[in-house]
Amino acid sequence: MTEFKDFDQQLLTQIKILLEKLDKKSENRKKLQNILKILKNQDNLQDKEGGHLEKFDQKKFDNQKYFNLKIKPLLDVLYTPEISENLLGIIYNLIEDKFAESLTINWHKWSENNVQLITYGDTIKDSKSSEKPLVTLANFLEDYLQDTITGVHILPFNPYSSDDGFAVIDYLQVDEKLGDWDDISAIALQFNLMIDLVINHVSSQHQWFKNFQEGKEPECNYFITVDPDTDLSSVVRPRSTPLLTKVETKTGEKYVWSTFSADQIDVNFANSDVLLEYIKIIIFYIELGIKYIRLDAVGFLWKKIGTTCIHLPETHTIIRLIREICQMLDPTIAIITETNVPNWENLSYFGNGNEAHMIYNFSLPPLLLNALIQGRSDHLKTWMMRMPPAPKGCAYFNFTASHDGIGLRPAEGLLREEEYQTLLTKMQEFGGKISYRQQPDGSESPYEINISWFSAMKGTMEGEDQWQIERFLCSQTIMLALEGIPAFYIHSLLATSNNEENVVKTGQNRAINRHKWDYQELKAQLENPQSDQSIVLNKLSRLIKIRRQQPAFHPNATQYTLHPLNRALFTFWRQSSDRAQSIFCIHNLSKQRQNLILSQLNLIDTEKWFDLISHSAIENIHDKYTLQPYQCLWITNYRAYK
Repeated sequence: MTEFKDFDQQLLTQIKILLEKLDKKSENRKKLQNILKILKNQDNLQDKEGGHLEKFDQKKFDNQKYFNLKIKPLLDVLYTPEISENLLGIIYNLIEDKFAESLTINWHKWSENNVQLITYGDTIKDSKSSEKPLVTLANFLEDYLQDTITGVHILPFNPYSSDDGFAVIDYLQVDEKLGDWDDISAIALQFNLMIDLVINHVSSQHQWFKNFQEGKEPECNYFITVDPDTDLSSVVRPRSTPLLTKVETKTGEKYVWSTFSADQIDVNFANSDVLLEYIKIIIFYIELGIKYIRLDAVGFLWKKIGTTCIHLPETHTIIRLIREICQMLDPTIAIITETNVPNWENLSYFGNGNEAHMIYNFSLPPLLLNALIQGRSDHLKTWMMRMPPAPKGCAYFNFTASHDGIGLRPAEGLLREEEYQTLLTKMQEFGGKISYRQQPDGSESPYEINISWFSAMKGTMEGEDQWQIERFLCSQTIMLALEGIPAFYIHSLLATSNNEENVVKTGQNRAINRHKWDYQELKAQLENPQSDQSIVLNKLSRLIKIRRQQPAFHPNATQYTLHPLNRALFTFWRQSSDRAQSIFCIHNLSKQRQNLILSQLNLIDTEKWFDLISHSAIENIHDKYTLQPYQCLWITNYRAYK
């Protein structure tokens, strides 16, 4: 962008002449004055008197040009030309002094080394200490996971009124019951920190909504009011609760849009002031040192009556806008979208490689669960073959369990009806609950299975058996090997079973998988080599450490689906970007021994092959290999793990 250094004195003179001719109130005059101001700051230009003018700040000028180029077209999609123009200047002023040293795109945000933990700030509490839960969490991470995981997603830690943190009262504060910003920063210094931006709605106790009820500017326009007689039947619902909530305001009774609950009021992004509020919040979070921003429930962001109000073009535009701003402030930051929807809809959030850096692999949990219940790989293979590689600079975010349930919408069109029903029945037999959502015709359909992933591994379609731990470890081994970044919900690492008391206590199905551990009790379990917690954490920690050393497990390394004749085996091939390492990932999905003819894997005679998991050599690639129930193999030509 150095061409702007060559403006000469003649150009300055011409602009000054034009300014004298233009009306003082003319918009063109204002624009020319801005150009003149920039030129007068240019290094080595002289005015009429021959004196040297101030040094031109080339970097600042380049930043503004880059900003206008990237941001204005996006604002033009969302708002009128007048609003867009005004907003452009306001946003630039917010970030003008915060630009990163380099705006070059960072193509190396992750590697095979990245492994994420998902946890609430108070999942572990110490009954023998007065320390805040975030301090206890930091202690647990240091004691047990320091050399295992590289990143931590702390679920909403702001003051909240419901939904375990997802009804935010104040985005700029830490819930004092959990700790403070120093505690958050301490974890961010040790691990790549992911935080939630609950962007679709706020708590009914948020000051914005209180001001809305009082009719105060500007918040009186921050929310969406709708006549209750309006036809909203086309709106896609994730819940069975009413879409509109009746509230009292200073000017009378109103109905506000509330996608998830009466306590979670949707904000109105059609109002540019709302966008500005969230940009300020994002800037605040970035300055804290976070690395991943999770956009919660982002698919529902933009509302337009007469449409489904999900995945609208404006929603995708806002994600692009957030991505561009983050790129300007810190190119190492990644945006992840949370859209628990059918697979083809979820994939749209990559855009053209210009929206989310990461998307949750939402189809994996229900399909993997079904595969292990059925003991065969059919649907997993079909799904894998349909999954495109993530675009350049993007990655899948793989998980099996989360703080929510196992979403069923992502399995739509991927399971046969009888298998779907068997899955629901067996999960209920294993102690799980089924949550429902409302269809446009008023009927209800299953939305998610609420169950601890460890409890979900109790058995198969034949009922409970003795293979729970082996089946569970098989599921996590598959997740670790797939293209993408692996993420473990803390209760998976800790083999936590269903907490049915929580469901009774809270009346919420999701509470079944949100157990709170006492740290003293947890340490006792982890120090007992016979406990489920000790066995699972030790075995998973070992697998994670092996995984982190394999170039073929880079999140964007090539992945090929393999097709052994045995349907009980789920197999795929990962290959490093330089093609130096191959890993053949083989998984027995059944509780019976299964035979594999190694020559079916395309192992090359001239290479020496080695199973990373059992730490044993493959002596003859033409042999038949017998896999024990739920056994997994990572056969490679590359020994990075001793």
